[in-house]
Amino acid sequence: MDRLARPESTGGMTNHDTWTRSLTLASAVGAGLSAGVFFGFSTFVMRALGNLPARQGLSAMQAINKAAPNPLFMAVLFGTAVTGTAAAVLSVRHLDEPGAMWTVVGAGAYLVGIAITAGYHVPHNDALALVAPDGAGAAGAWQAYRVPWTLWNHARTLTSAAAAVCFTVAARAAT
Repeated sequence: MDRLARPESTGGMTNHDTWTRSLTLASAVGAGLSAGVFFGFSTFVMRALGNLPARQGLSAMQAINKAAPNPLFMAVLFGTAVTGTAAAVLSVRHLDEPGAMWTVVGAGAYLVGIAITAGYHVPHNDALALVAPDGAGAAGAWQAYRVPWTLWNHARTLTSAAAAVCFTVAARAAT
């Protein structure tokens, strides 16, 4: 019965293999792009904003948070979640194939970063948007936001970079 469900190998890639590999490669690129954005914030953007007077740093971050959810960035951030998940679902059905487990692990790592974004960063960004930069508690609100936001961003950097590596290894193993 298994012979009917799965075609015999002809030595080349099947349509399933080609489709899964394409999704995996797209996911590797998307995860790498996301990791790069997060890495930039973790290594110099937040430090630079923290070196500004609180009112200026807070205002700049509010402007960044307002500009970030644009169609191109959202397509990469969430499109990678879709392509990675699709590749993982296809790979789960073929865990005995080279690279399949790497695809599943890569998708899981990337989705952890998306969960951090949705569960931590978005609510904190929304709360920061309500802070008046000239208000009495602005400096304290900025400090309370900046340090933990950056720490959680380090986690997003690591999960996205790990996903990019896993997807790349998976795509390479499938060749």
